[in-house]
Amino acid sequence: MTSHHASRLATFALALALGAAPVAAFAKNPMVGGAPMYANKTIVENAVNSKDHTTLVAAVKAAGLVDTLSGPGPFTVFAPTNAAFARLPAGTVETLVKPENKATLTKILTYHVVSGVYTAKELMAEVKKGGGEAQLKTVEGEPLVVTSKGKKVYVTDAKGNTATVTIANVMQSNGVIHVINGVLQP
Repeated sequence: MTSHHASRLATFALALALGAAPVAAFAKNPMVGGAPMYANKTIVENAVNSKDHTTLVAAVKAAGLVDTLSGPGPFTVFAPTNAAFARLPAGTVETLVKPENKATLTKILTYHVVSGVYTAKELMAEVKKGGGEAQLKTVEGEPLVVTSKGKKVYVTDAKGNTATVTIANVMQSNGVIHVINGVLQP
């Protein structure tokens, strides 16, 4: 065992002894949307601070999913940026956040969520195991297709639209966020 591995193992053991979550032991608090993302906070607690995810946060609130995504999970969330939402046809977001469209909005948002924690490394392993692609069942019920090329991870929705993971492995207390540059649609 190298001294680096021994050091990481010791940090992990210390974190467990102190009752800390193992994820927090390795977190580096990556910056997303100009804000640090803390591994000891929930998906919602972190997302509300990202300037790049204000549309997503507003949509999560409108859909009534704050409590769910603040819960224990664990979840893997593919989080579209404001720029991704802005590429939708004009008026789409404004229409979706209306109370009468809550069911449709919920369906779209839960299509971005997978039960369990899938880091980029684990996603790539699933792709390799699947012979070039992996299907992940979303909380909404329909699958997403994950592929990779080099160190990049791509997510394709049921309509054939592909988004790229632009920031991977943003660890949370209740899962992981992968920032994506597109809005996925079931």
